[in-house]
Amino acid sequence: MTIGGQGLPPGASMDSPIFVISVAAELAGLHAQTLRSYDRLGLVRPGRAAGGGRRYSPRDIALLREVQRLSQEEGVNLAGIKRIIELEQVVDELKSRLEELERELAAAHAAAEQAAAAVHASYRRDLVPVDRRQALVVWRPKPRS
Repeated sequence: MTIGGQGLPPGASMDSPIFVISVAAELAGLHAQTLRSYDRLGLVRPGRAAGGGRRYSPRDIALLREVQRLSQEEGVNLAGIKRIIELEQVVDELKSRLEELERELAAAHAAAEQAAAAVHASYRRDLVPVDRRQALVVWRPKPRS
């Protein structure tokens, strides 16, 4: 069974809580008791079955693997890992918000261009703009009386 969107049951997504704790532990390369500890510490938040049993999603499995990597390979303690996870979630939220604002800005820009085009279309065609820097001014003194 693979994790990452492939090899999932039909209709399941990366966020579908489908793995019981024993399968999740095996897929993550951890002991089931470690998964329970990580749940208590808030490092991972698995879904719950009707009877209260934990159900892990493929995304949870990937997170468990990352927790294990940070702990074993990078030497980060669990409090540090929790903070890293929290900050990564904030970054993801900010990226989503940025994308949303970029879409809003593009829509506002398009609306402004349409409004400008409508204004330009309403101009009278018999008026010709004159560049005053190149205009010729004729001065004629008033006749003396």
